[in-house]
Amino acid sequence: MTAIHNYRQALAYIQRYPAYTPGQTGNWSLERLRGLLARLGSPEKKFLSLLIAGTKGKGSTAAISESILRSARYQTGLYTSPYLHSFRESIRLGGDPIAEVEFLNVLRELRSYFETTAGLTAFELTTALALFTFAHMGVDIAVLEVGLGGRLDATNVVTPTVAVITPISYDHIQVLGPTLTAIATEKAGIIRNDAVVISAPQVDEARQVIEQVCFERQAKLILVDRDWQWQAGPSALDGQTFTICDQLYHLPLLGHHQITNAVTALAALAGLRERAGVQISNQAIADGLASVTWPGRLELLQQRPYVILDSAMNGDSAEKLADALVHYFGPRPITFIFGASHDHAVVDMLKALLPLSERMIMTASAHRRAEQPEKLVVMADELGYTADSAPNPATALDQALAAATDDAIICVAGSLFLVAEVREAWLRRNGLKLPPLDPKDLY
Repeated sequence: MTAIHNYRQALAYIQRYPAYTPGQTGNWSLERLRGLLARLGSPEKKFLSLLIAGTKGKGSTAAISESILRSARYQTGLYTSPYLHSFRESIRLGGDPIAEVEFLNVLRELRSYFETTAGLTAFELTTALALFTFAHMGVDIAVLEVGLGGRLDATNVVTPTVAVITPISYDHIQVLGPTLTAIATEKAGIIRNDAVVISAPQVDEARQVIEQVCFERQAKLILVDRDWQWQAGPSALDGQTFTICDQLYHLPLLGHHQITNAVTALAALAGLRERAGVQISNQAIADGLASVTWPGRLELLQQRPYVILDSAMNGDSAEKLADALVHYFGPRPITFIFGASHDHAVVDMLKALLPLSERMIMTASAHRRAEQPEKLVVMADELGYTADSAPNPATALDQALAAATDDAIICVAGSLFLVAEVREAWLRRNGLKLPPLDPKDLY
């Protein structure tokens, strides 16, 4: 057995495991991971948990929930994917990425268990590692973002204290199915018998699936748009306000959809209070909302010219991005830096963004699933628009900034992997400290 001496070797070790997704095999189940966790002492049973599925907004909802719980002085764990810059961002303790030494120690401790679990995938490995770490470090409450789907996702080995489903739309149709009913059925797979379930606002087709599953499993369903009332307040480039339960809150995240994510998080925390007695004061809510950070989601990097990053990666999220850009900047022409994974709804995204564009620069991240820029140019042409191309995100940023006036708007969208590379290039350009950087395709 080759020793793992450092963090880089640990990442290389994870990359040895296959990056399978549930749609790639006909007999996928969670029994392999359940068996592994049983041998580890069932760490997933040693803390309360929020399990968050959905197509968009699940990461933001998870980040908001964790920030509020931390402000309420609970020991928190946060498990999200994919990560922006460093794998360690995926596993957070008390809001901070897991330390390299802690990650190494846990991986070494669990390695023999991993290597005696036949067919283990990289995402199953990292999920087991996260759950074990949370239990080992004495986490009170873990907030877990589903990786893909829900029913067969590795995170679904947890029996959540509260299950949350954020807005469902078309994505990963090759894996989850071609209809909203099929996709919603997979997402609703996180619902347990007699559970508390929080659903963000949904289109009718998805909502009906969630309602039916809750009825069949005798789960208590809270529909955020039916059971919670809130009022959006003023919104500017430094954040927005909203009122709920006669309390005014400030949220630094941009975009009206983030208020919906915040209310969904508040509903989930109310579910924790109902099921587990978790107490959170209004001050903790205010502090948690005001301090939440979630980079790469309508993130304003600079002004003069404006540079905005957003991880929109399907048609619905691209429409929300377009709405937000018009809200904050009015009907002004925008230079887009665009790149997407080949398995995402690229045409739907382009239909939402191209009408706002003055210039579209197509590029590709280094991720293995990135679509070739030349193909993206052809897609734009077929929609009646001309687009340029750049060989990589850093070059695309250079081109956009070189042509920009002080009042220009540059927006980066289409893929979190693209956003990460542009963010890193921008930090380098400005002589700012780079975060730890890891390969973007561990799983």
